[in-house]
Amino acid sequence: MKTARLTAAMAGVVALTVSACGGSAQSGQDRTANQELVDGKTFTYAVPSDPGTLDPAITVLSVARGIDQFLYDGLVNLDPEGNVQPAIAEKWEATTTTASFTLRKGITCADGSPLGAKDVAASINFVGDAANKSPIAGVTVKTGTKAVADEAAGTVQVTSGAPDAFLLRNLGNVPIVCAKGLADRKTLAKGENGTGMFTVSEIVPNDHYTLTRRKDYTWGPGTFDPKQKGLPDKVVVRVIPNVTTTSNLLLSGEVNAGSVIGQDLQRLRAARLFQVDMTRPIGELFFNQAPGRVTADQSVRKALVQALDLPQVAKVLTRDGGAPVKGMVTDTPPPCTGDSVTGKVPGLDVAAAKAALDAAGWKPGADGIRVKDGKRLALTAIYGSQVGPTMAPGAELMQEGWKNIGVDVTLKGVDSPGLSQALFATGEWDISMAPLGLSLPSQLVPFVSGGVPPQGTNFAHIKNPEYDALVAKAATQVGEAGCGDWLAAESALFQKQDVTLFANTVVPTFGSNARFEIANSFLKPSSIRMYS
Repeated sequence: MKTARLTAAMAGVVALTVSACGGSAQSGQDRTANQELVDGKTFTYAVPSDPGTLDPAITVLSVARGIDQFLYDGLVNLDPEGNVQPAIAEKWEATTTTASFTLRKGITCADGSPLGAKDVAASINFVGDAANKSPIAGVTVKTGTKAVADEAAGTVQVTSGAPDAFLLRNLGNVPIVCAKGLADRKTLAKGENGTGMFTVSEIVPNDHYTLTRRKDYTWGPGTFDPKQKGLPDKVVVRVIPNVTTTSNLLLSGEVNAGSVIGQDLQRLRAARLFQVDMTRPIGELFFNQAPGRVTADQSVRKALVQALDLPQVAKVLTRDGGAPVKGMVTDTPPPCTGDSVTGKVPGLDVAAAKAALDAAGWKPGADGIRVKDGKRLALTAIYGSQVGPTMAPGAELMQEGWKNIGVDVTLKGVDSPGLSQALFATGEWDISMAPLGLSLPSQLVPFVSGGVPPQGTNFAHIKNPEYDALVAKAATQVGEAGCGDWLAAESALFQKQDVTLFANTVVPTFGSNARFEIANSFLKPSSIRMYS
């Protein structure tokens, strides 16, 4: 069966920048064409921020989920073309409500103990149990999902808690952890008790994470051969917030992989480094609609959007390197073709924005900032500092547009953990510029509907009955059959300014003395090949 594949979210789960983001491979005649494969090397991978917890059922940060790819395997794997391959499971069947998996034999945990079917079922059940408040519930596993293991047969039977158009993909992406991790999740926060190709050997927060390849790992995705030449013995994940520093280390060979955007692209391409491109959302606005928030009023949300010259902001964010914006899913190829955005996002209309705020009771004050009932129209906008160097100037341009209609917006750049804390814990924000990277339209559902933090992940407190009705209908149709409803559901969000999507960017991940694949939104550990 072929299915199409930011991200954090989440990557496959979400990619809230918090985010995962999708990608398509692209490599021309790079330097590795004249190099030889070598064994025993260390693969150094630059990431823009510290991942925080590595517990794969607790985090939605793309940087954490990217590291988890090295530590925890899923039931199935997706190749860069979107084909489903064996991983922990060798066979599978799935509808929109039920699925069954037959596990490969001989799979072991990081400590050498055998992986049981009951461990697989428990990994799924943990996410499906609402009491555990997993942020990926609804993203990969519907709340109420039940998995039952047959240890002797090596099979797992799953009944989804709700219809899921992409049930195989979502269940297949659940990171499987071992019994000791299930018993003590504090060990999972440190990346222990996994089923993946690597184990954690050292953690220095905000600096680096050292991973060691398991010599007993023989069950990799597809036709993985553990004896093939070029596999790294170690992986060092280095936390490097500055893109120019990453670029310099790529050119010197001290870093083997890193994503780069902005002014450094030209010199990296001139050096003929290996390159894989990803399409990533970068211009995306959410408004906090919690009770008491000014942005709970749609007229205010629409005015805030109309105050912006979004095409100009997009140019700043993407440095004129944007990609077409057609929907919330940025993976290539998308599971649904079509366009849910065009004509649904208000254009620049300063006069209409000012009139709407007037009508809503927000009158210009002595200093030009609007006031209502003695309260200034002062908002806080947050953005992910790890998204790239264009986010700050893009945010400042939006800030100017909002000031022009009498709204005082304070900008706050935060790293990935800080972004997660604001959106899912404190709720101290009014406008979020943090994009969601998605590989499936169903992954958006828990972020824009249902429970709000801390019970759920609907961080903007969105209530859109039209969206809810359309996704309920779409979920009962397998895969692409429901695409019309998925696209219409997204349009319903854009029309009420629950989400404003206006810019995608192409983000290259460069390789220096290394090649690799990006599939299902993340760098694929088993695909890494080191060159001399």
